Amino acid sequence: MLDRLNQAMEHIENRLDQRIETADLARIAVTSEYHFRRVFSALAGMPLSEYIRRRRLTVAGADVLAGRHTLLDIAVRYGYGSGEAFARAFRAMHGIGPGEARRTGAALSSQPRMSFRLVIEGSSSMEYRIVEKEEFRVVGPKARVPLVHAGMNPAIVEFIRGIAPETLRRLEELSDREPRGIVAVSDDLAESRAEGTELDYYHGVVTGADAPEGCSALTVAAGTWAVFESSGEFPLALQMMWRDVFTQWFPSNPYRSRPGPEILRTRLSGGASQADTSQADASQADVSRADVSRADAELWIPVERTSG
Repeated sequence: MLDRLNQAMEHIENRLDQRIETADLARIAVTSEYHFRRVFSALAGMPLSEYIRRRRLTVAGADVLAGRHTLLDIAVRYGYGSGEAFARAFRAMHGIGPGEARRTGAALSSQPRMSFRLVIEGSSSMEYRIVEKEEFRVVGPKARVPLVHAGMNPAIVEFIRGIAPETLRRLEELSDREPRGIVAVSDDLAESRAEGTELDYYHGVVTGADAPEGCSALTVAAGTWAVFESSGEFPLALQMMWRDVFTQWFPSNPYRSRPGPEILRTRLSGGASQADTSQADASQADVSRADVSRADAELWIPVERTSG
């Protein structure tokens, strides 16, 4: 898979002055567009669209300093509809406008060309299982929150604090499917998974029952799930588990992610009286109490087997 990803990166480099379709990149990588975006973001640490934008502005910067073409010609070449739009994007990345950069020969920022390689460490392994699930519902309070890639998500913490204990007790009585108990569910994330984009967050249970009054319900179609387990420092262990799923497990196994919610069940220790967390994207987790040091977690990711 890494070889195919690098072929897709070569495709990007050869077409920085042309339209780049995610469908073409996914075809080269022999995967779905959804999975390609997910894997790229996990490996690169930025959305695909951001990487392409920064690479274009890097090579555009070299053209600006070379002085062989007008600024408008350069803007059009790299996909900007006007000189003004190009100037705004150029300044956002380089900290200086293209005209001033050309006049002064200013030092510009650079986004290095990316390639991927596999580092064999052999010091750790990932525990997982594959589960087939019938259709089920996620039932619980729901909020639209911004995505935060690392650390606590204040919007989710505040949301959980506002849920009455009686509501949580009522929900736990409805929990009749795995994973059991109160879970954190993220759905309807932006394809880019960029910091600050929004997602639907449910703090509830997996069940076959209808939603009680005041709660929302998300119906999830039958399908295959990969379930990963983690135990360690909170929230670092959860963040590392999500990263390892996409940077290690997917490239090494005949599965790819498919659209659907991500479900996190967490049990906390280290002085906390509440044993449930929330999460916004499985890359970070939050609790309504701050005196927690360790967590045991299960992360459920919707997957499908690849043809290979």
